Amino acid sequence: MLKKTLRWLLTLIYKVEINGLDNYEKAGKRVLIIANHTSFLDPLLLGVFLPDDITFAINTQISRRWWLKPFLGLSRVFPMDPTHPLSLKDLIHHLQGDTRTVIFPEGRITVTGSLMKIYDGTGMVADKSEAAILPVRIHGAEYTHFSRLRNIVRLRLFPKISIQILPHTYVTPPSELRGKNRRKYSGHILTDIMTEMMFATSHYRQTVFASLLEARRIHGGNHVVANDLERSPLTYDKLITRAIAIGNALKQLTDESENVGVFLPNSTKTLAVVLGLQLYGRIPAMLNYSTGSAGMASACQVAGVKTVLTSRRFIELAKLGVDAEHLGEQVNLVYLEDIAGRLSAADKVQALLQCKTANIWYRHNQYNPDSPAVVLFTSGSEGTPKGVVLSHANILSNLKQLEARINFNAQDVVLNFLPMFHSFGFTVGTMLPVLHGMTTFFYPTPLHYAVIPEIAYEIGATIMFGTNTFLAGYAKKANAYDFFNMRYVVAGAEKLQESTRQLWADKFGIRILEGYGATETTPITSVNTPMDFKAGTVGRFMPAMEYKLEPVEGIEDAGRLHVSGPNIMKGYLLADNPGQLVPPKSIYGAGWYDTGDIVQVDNEGFISIRGRSKRFAKVSGEMVSLTAVEQLASNAWPDAHHAAISLPDAKKGEQVILLTTQKDATVQELAAASKGVAAIGLPKKILVVGVIPVMATGKTNYIAATEWAAGKV
Repeated sequence: MLKKTLRWLLTLIYKVEINGLDNYEKAGKRVLIIANHTSFLDPLLLGVFLPDDITFAINTQISRRWWLKPFLGLSRVFPMDPTHPLSLKDLIHHLQGDTRTVIFPEGRITVTGSLMKIYDGTGMVADKSEAAILPVRIHGAEYTHFSRLRNIVRLRLFPKISIQILPHTYVTPPSELRGKNRRKYSGHILTDIMTEMMFATSHYRQTVFASLLEARRIHGGNHVVANDLERSPLTYDKLITRAIAIGNALKQLTDESENVGVFLPNSTKTLAVVLGLQLYGRIPAMLNYSTGSAGMASACQVAGVKTVLTSRRFIELAKLGVDAEHLGEQVNLVYLEDIAGRLSAADKVQALLQCKTANIWYRHNQYNPDSPAVVLFTSGSEGTPKGVVLSHANILSNLKQLEARINFNAQDVVLNFLPMFHSFGFTVGTMLPVLHGMTTFFYPTPLHYAVIPEIAYEIGATIMFGTNTFLAGYAKKANAYDFFNMRYVVAGAEKLQESTRQLWADKFGIRILEGYGATETTPITSVNTPMDFKAGTVGRFMPAMEYKLEPVEGIEDAGRLHVSGPNIMKGYLLADNPGQLVPPKSIYGAGWYDTGDIVQVDNEGFISIRGRSKRFAKVSGEMVSLTAVEQLASNAWPDAHHAAISLPDAKKGEQVILLTTQKDATVQELAAASKGVAAIGLPKKILVVGVIPVMATGKTNYIAATEWAAGKV
């Protein structure tokens, strides 16, 4: 009777919803129920809403607290110390008696809002007892006053709580593992089960604008979410109002499902434009203005772009007048100043009313999550742009994958200087913080090496994303205290050099987390995290991603990486058939993406990049990694910039050429600094240059470098 009364009361107060009870029945009799730990309500919620008489394995100290004892009387309690071997053995024997037992593998209530450390002991218990693992996700209780997230998230009196039960699985380490290694491996499997659970139960099957409205419900309309050099902070309410106002105006100038060019810098205005286009089913095509008018015109042709949004002020400040003039000969340029000038007081009032009622009307106007959300452009092997079409679900799933692995919250401040026309800057630098309650500060260019550290210091930035080139430049210019508040610095888009990693560690005491991805994977494929870190690797695959390694002739212990998952793009827009979507496909079937990267994956799932398949030269029949040649040069001359390329060779098939900014560099000097490296692994020639050509994202421009070297050799 008490259990029924509590169930009725909790359902009334928190609108508790439980899903997946059929999975509970299918798990059998010997079951270890693992749940995330969001609040002090969790044992009560599971004890009341899970069927049958279950046992709770609870920390001995917690089970003695007076206020918890009345609730523990609802179920059987197994007091235990997760750090004590005898306690774990007793729990194994208890499970072998065919019982259903609940345990919180984190051992404590979350104080971050994300998963905490998962204890290996729980994995060992599951392994030794041969019990089925039943993952249970509790969501919503973290927003109650019974959580430990005060001053981290906005707590509410009666948030909706859901309990999701997933299909059961088992912890089965390889039979040859014994002792501590087996225990560690079991804990590793359990951690993956928990992170996969957090992703699988997340709400990513919606549009970006729906996710924005959800973030407002969680964090409040007055929560500041974006700022830029104009120092006019945007709250959720202001951002949504602006997006609706500009969306209403652009609806009159464009058609539904039309690709609309965006020729704008990093700013809160650009964010509002992107959201306004998506609101009514228009697709922002983010133009890379660093490629000049010819590159932008080519991108517009590939994506069938007829209208491009830009700003006179931006064009003037960035000195892009000539490019804008040339682009205007191909497409219709629409200026934001003109749109703003046509907005009447009535239009603004309408947008404000729509903002306040958006939770009601947008639900019935939401687009398919699999519909295109953005077009980003990436260069092909000959430099012709390819349009990469990402859906709403692609973007949101990639963010939820990251959220399952790393903690961030509404107290974080993100400094985003990566351009929105780059996937790293769009998805991670912009959408991640905006849709998760963090405050984003937009800076228009990553090239101001002395200014960006000052901005980080001024705004108290806690998170920053960058490339090796940019991070190395900031570290050299910055004061040792500029990044005093920084929690995470994440590197991607190019290999993180050891010299850069060491400089940040020595000067700022910050460990850079290196990740890996591609525009086609939205972009995150893998990333190192504070809990899963291995130097020299690019981390482990995101949850719900599968991978296969295609064998490559001449390369051992590695292969060409193919991936699939919810974050794989909808497809390409190509120059030979403009406007027509080409879905991803590889030798492993539809939906698979061939990264073109040669990688090694170790037994813990950490990925090491050997190089691009096209970044290997075949010299006398042997495969030589151009990336490895660059690494040798970086070891010899850490303060210089290097680029290794290959050119045809009449005798040996191909030859390796090293471009470097190191004055008086010679092959002999490089060989002396690279002891044990065979001659075939060294460049045939070294060309000293004043500057290595780079793209706007900081990546080396190998196409330009190869063309230059071909004219010199």
